[in-house]
Amino acid sequence: MNTIRKAHLIVAGKLSLLVVGMFGFGYLMVPLYDIICDITGLNGKTSSVAVSAPTESNASDRLVTVEFVSVVNSSAAWTFKPVQRTMQVVPGQTYNASYEVVNLSGHPAVGQAVPSVAPSSAAKYFNKIECFCFTRQEFEAGGRKVMPLVFFIEEDLPRSIDTVTLSYTYFDTGEEPADLSDS
Repeated sequence: MNTIRKAHLIVAGKLSLLVVGMFGFGYLMVPLYDIICDITGLNGKTSSVAVSAPTESNASDRLVTVEFVSVVNSSAAWTFKPVQRTMQVVPGQTYNASYEVVNLSGHPAVGQAVPSVAPSSAAKYFNKIECFCFTRQEFEAGGRKVMPLVFFIEEDLPRSIDTVTLSYTYFDTGEEPADLSDS
């Protein structure tokens, strides 16, 4: 009977270690995923920090089409759209675009945009100097903003890529606006 109890304790110990290991693995998945996406450029994730504008460009006759796409999270009461749907850009040069957002809810709200680039291999060549996606945006009830985006595509974008799609998903953060006096 003592050996059976000992065997049960060993199995229970191994199962406990398995549970702890599974929890640890699950906890580390998000940071590991972010690191892998940063290294490989997968998932079309772009940087969430501003970069400096290119200082010098070898004026290229190459044109790349940039498509601007907007999506509103299904639970959010917003209209969100690019002011210009497409733009022809020369890699290495800086361009301005903008998106318009209107808070359709009857109360103040805070919104946030999450960017994505397709094809995902182009994400590491798409750089934002200024972007509304860097910060959360506060709106009064019915408030409207035209929000700027300043970007450039690096000159070493592979020649096989001639169209880059920049997509933003806009969602309500559920937070209360801190101060709307700046709006």
